[in-house]
Amino acid sequence: MKGTDSTGNETFSHSEETENSRYSQAIYVTKVAMASNLLLTGFKFLAGIVGNSSAMIADAAHSTSDFMTDIAVIAGLKVARKPGDSTHNYGHGKIETLSAAFIGLVLVAVAFGIFWGGLQKVIAFFQGEVLPAPGGIALAAAIVSIALKEWLYRYTIIYARKLKSDALTANAWHHRSDAFSSVGTMIGIGGAILLGGRWVVLDPIAAVILSFFIFKVAFEISYKNLNELLEASLDSATYRSIEEILMSTDGVLGFHELKTRKIGNAMAADVHIEVDRELNIVDAHEISTQVEDRLKEVCGKNGHFSIHVEPCSDSNYYSGYEGTNKGHRSS
Repeated sequence: MKGTDSTGNETFSHSEETENSRYSQAIYVTKVAMASNLLLTGFKFLAGIVGNSSAMIADAAHSTSDFMTDIAVIAGLKVARKPGDSTHNYGHGKIETLSAAFIGLVLVAVAFGIFWGGLQKVIAFFQGEVLPAPGGIALAAAIVSIALKEWLYRYTIIYARKLKSDALTANAWHHRSDAFSSVGTMIGIGGAILLGGRWVVLDPIAAVILSFFIFKVAFEISYKNLNELLEASLDSATYRSIEEILMSTDGVLGFHELKTRKIGNAMAADVHIEVDRELNIVDAHEISTQVEDRLKEVCGKNGHFSIHVEPCSDSNYYSGYEGTNKGHRSS
């Protein structure tokens, strides 16, 4: 929240400063990855062309997609860090989710491209076409790629978990998918070099097999983030924690219309709570504040909570959960 100090200068709340720091760290991590991907992509393309390796060229294309998604993540995080305004009251956090979903969809396209390119090579081989044997530089590039991309995965995932960023998590798995593809590339290239002759087909076969691993990661990333864009509820464990808070807060006699979702990195919940109808408005508001404070302990201080207070309609309170949107009353 913005305010002014004694001199009239604009100030920011601690929560906004924390969010700005979070986004700054996420952007820095992604910039490190982007610089690494740029250098690695150039090296892979060179090694693939000079070393006559279709698997390495496919691997380089995968690294190109890494570089592109790094740019998308940085752009998304820079927009997502903007505070709420008159047209975006809940902030711009959905942009971070959109960036993660975009990465997943790019991975789908990359996986299909690798699959199709490798399959064409395999078909051509069995139709009698002679495939060139890959060179040693392609094998070296695969080994370098495995080491660098696995390091980028570990580096990014540490910060993704620390900052609770879906965009960074998606990008980290994009790095690891590249490391996996390079492992297959190394096996295919190494087998083609060491065995020679008809075994050169191992190079494009490796590309085809690895495309399925990339498809799997792409589906998981896309599904999770597209689901959030469609206002999916929070995970069941978090949902149950919210229910327990509502049921255990002093003064809350029941609740209904509990709805949850994510807004970028923040969690949101709307709920109607029932209180003693004899309470005055000040006491009822105090109960609502206690609920909100307890929810922030579980869901984070940047959460969005809308708590509507209602007088309990039944003087004979009863126990039992009647369903997600029907309510709960406790004695």
